[in-house]
Amino acid sequence: MSEEDAAPKPPPVPHANNKTRRMVMRSIAMGGAVVGASLFGFFPVLRKWTPRLRPPGAIAEADFLAACIKCGQCVQVCPVRAIYLGDLDEGFGVGVPYIPARDQACDFSCDAVQCVLACPTGALSHTVSKKEEVRMGLARLDRPNACLARKGEGYKGAARPAPFKGVHRYPEIDRWKPVKLAEYKYDLELCDLCVRECPVPNAISLEPMSKDPADKCKTPVVHQACVGCGMCEMICPTEPASIVIDIRRKWGDA
Repeated sequence: MSEEDAAPKPPPVPHANNKTRRMVMRSIAMGGAVVGASLFGFFPVLRKWTPRLRPPGAIAEADFLAACIKCGQCVQVCPVRAIYLGDLDEGFGVGVPYIPARDQACDFSCDAVQCVLACPTGALSHTVSKKEEVRMGLARLDRPNACLARKGEGYKGAARPAPFKGVHRYPEIDRWKPVKLAEYKYDLELCDLCVRECPVPNAISLEPMSKDPADKCKTPVVHQACVGCGMCEMICPTEPASIVIDIRRKWGDA
């Protein structure tokens, strides 16, 4: 074997076309990853992974998500701090306002709709001027067998004992200062909390379950005036709540 044959040969120089091909494939892969990540933001919205009760005056959900600039003005003006901002698990709903009714309902103690007035884009419709015009959802008796009124039972003590942190403004105590539900005690012969604390007139009532005048059992009946504010869901003393809000449901919907 000659010295020339024994000497190590230099590695082949990569062809320019191979390098270009790798760069193109890498770009396509990165582009696909970016597009995929972007599209993933639609999934929680389309699949309704986290359906949310929107603040008073919210327009149709798709339009609401497009119009809301996530400025948080509605959060700042709410007197009972009922409005929260969506978290990362909500895709394009992140930073968008919602109301967790069981934790803190809207009790309309602002006298008007301050969140609507504060919204700079119309995501909360400026055509709404009073609470009776709001349509957030519709209350529904979800667990009738757990409802205390239907069992003819009263209620004593805090509607939502500690460590519950939700608040409500009681006009007979202080019209402007919210009171923690865990600190306000009730003594009711028949539980009527969902009716008693509903801020919208004629939205819900207790109706007899029989024609027997001695029968104490009554059932909550939701009426067309219901706006879906969530106060009945928050105040319900059973766990979980016997009455809930069907988000964005309207009177007459199947």
